[in-house]
Amino acid sequence: MSDSRPEWRILFVCMGNICRSPTAEGMLRKRLEDEGIADRVAVDSCGTGAWHVGQPPDPRALRAATDRGIDLRELRGRQLTAEDFERFDEVLVMDSDNLEGALALQPAGSRARVSRLLHYAGQPDEDVPDPYFGGEAGFQQVLDQLEDAVEGLVASLRQRLGIL
Repeated sequence: MSDSRPEWRILFVCMGNICRSPTAEGMLRKRLEDEGIADRVAVDSCGTGAWHVGQPPDPRALRAATDRGIDLRELRGRQLTAEDFERFDEVLVMDSDNLEGALALQPAGSRARVSRLLHYAGQPDEDVPDPYFGGEAGFQQVLDQLEDAVEGLVASLRQRLGIL
């Protein structure tokens, strides 16, 4: 996350922070750069579990993202903390397990709004499936879902930031 004072802060959450959430982070960062508003929105990702803290994204996620022009090479896994709910305006989870884990950790009265990422794709009750235990096709499916959601999120951010 940047040291500057962004106007909006978004955190993506999945299980281990090596597949879905870093891919969403990289995808949103690229879209914000393309829109010329990367300095106005801080983006990060994490996992509810600690299995992959400090590790790079899954090689399959790296390949799938790279094929679509998204660079995830610098990202490293970290675990969701209670402090994240004060640091971020929005905590966007990938599935119902992540939602349950995030809500259980969220301190009472915290500032963050917690919801599923697919809310921004018009599917507020749907999950982004975890591709970790599957093949390459699962990573492509995740990218397709994330693209739809990130487009909706960017449109929402443009509105919140007063960009026509």
